Amino acid sequence: MVPSDVFNAAAYFVDRHITEGRGPAIAIECEERRVSYASLHEQVNRTGSALRAELGVRPEERVLLLMLDGPEMVFAFFGAIKTGAVPIPVNTLWTPSDYEFVLKDSRAVVAIVSASLYPRVADVVPRCPWVRHVVVVGATPHSATRDFDTLIGRADPSLEAEQTSCDAPAFWLYSSGSTGRPKGCVHLQHDMVVCAEGYARGVLGIDASDRCFSVAKLFFAYGLGNAMYFPLAVGATSILWPGPVTPPIVYGLVERYRPTLFFSVPTHYAMLLSHHDEQREFDLSSVRCAVSAGEALPPAVFERFRARFGLEILDGIGSTEALHIFISNRRGSIRPGSSGIPVAGYDAKLVDEADAPVPRGEVGSLLIRGDSTCAFYWNQHELTKNTIEGHWIRTGDHYYQDEDGYYWFTGRSDDMLKVGGLWVSPTELEHTLLEHPAVLACGVVGRPDQDGLAKPLAYVVPSKDVDPTPALAAELQQFARTRLADYKRPRWVEFVDALPTTATGKVQRFKLRERASQHETREAAPQTREPA
Repeated sequence: MVPSDVFNAAAYFVDRHITEGRGPAIAIECEERRVSYASLHEQVNRTGSALRAELGVRPEERVLLLMLDGPEMVFAFFGAIKTGAVPIPVNTLWTPSDYEFVLKDSRAVVAIVSASLYPRVADVVPRCPWVRHVVVVGATPHSATRDFDTLIGRADPSLEAEQTSCDAPAFWLYSSGSTGRPKGCVHLQHDMVVCAEGYARGVLGIDASDRCFSVAKLFFAYGLGNAMYFPLAVGATSILWPGPVTPPIVYGLVERYRPTLFFSVPTHYAMLLSHHDEQREFDLSSVRCAVSAGEALPPAVFERFRARFGLEILDGIGSTEALHIFISNRRGSIRPGSSGIPVAGYDAKLVDEADAPVPRGEVGSLLIRGDSTCAFYWNQHELTKNTIEGHWIRTGDHYYQDEDGYYWFTGRSDDMLKVGGLWVSPTELEHTLLEHPAVLACGVVGRPDQDGLAKPLAYVVPSKDVDPTPALAAELQQFARTRLADYKRPRWVEFVDALPTTATGKVQRFKLRERASQHETREAAPQTREPA
């Protein structure tokens, strides 16, 4: 399906189901709530009407969504798009300083926030002059905010979709940069359709009978497809869960809601494998396809999951910039450890430092071409030019291609780490640790854990007269945890006398990576002090 020149994504993913007779079908299940497609249509209209008529949001103005997974997130996302406004779902694990940056960078005029998350932005909003309204989902904690239920409850249930172009901005997603500063990927009205057609239909074979459950939350580009626009593209059911996704909870949700499509990330698959019930095995029999993305899936995790549950995990690679998975394995032809082959509608190429194609079997930088790629990075002109080259986008990943066309991940070109499917900037973590008076210098690299998944390892040079004790290592971990999102903390701290540097004083992370690959490191345990 290729959108016409005039195209509004909300009309396609929401309104269309009413005209095609799917109003009674269930669109969303969340805890005790079941939302039909007819109710979804009405609530999207009410939300859009409230944004337009009561809050005065105009087309292309931004609406920040700091929301837990639930029906209201879907109402707000498509309600904003239907009016021509631009929703920005953001990571619920960030710190207040991250939200302040994004509010100022995007100049969002409205923030819709889950009540439990409101304290994260309560002190930030007064410093963001463009924010005109804060709408809280749940109990209203402050007189300066508006109540979501009250607002949409009195709004008009009918709403005509803004006549947007298929190439107009639809939504933004912020992705962490190499310095830790988020960068806004501007996605267009047609992008979600491209991903739904190429991957959800083409690879997963999704249809109206499917039930989708994603461990990755809706603020991820990955989760946004898995649990929002993939099921809405075909009239299927999305299973949403606003709470934590520990293994016992996830197993319980799968057994209760019986999803047919299950989406997660390698770190979480490893966590699921580590959890057992001595009395019985967990029932995953409803799942016809388990999907993984966010970081490379280790072959050992694939094999252990297949042996235990009889399910083969379908691994692939995607990005916030491309919106969803663009290279994937296929059911019946999986190569464990590989990312697979390009999804229909996408082309891939590997090039050397001179941008010349590399032969099969040799490592090169991966470039992708596909129509779901973001238009540009907001307020990042140079980065846009360095990343998006005509129809092609540089992924920052290094791969090689085997003789059968499968792509195999070998590493990153910019030192960034994927931890549990989320980007971690070594530079940001280093700068944070350097704020501690006991740290003279530090270098951060990734090190595989027991499941072969990358986690941050900090090599720390202690300040003069500071003893490198296990207690100090634990203190540094906690120091990072209080200043950054928890997933960015170092899992291991190793003390050294000096860091390897270039003649200009730049830390040579490749030497630290070599050291990390050669030595076992116990979490929070200092090692013998020696030059790194």
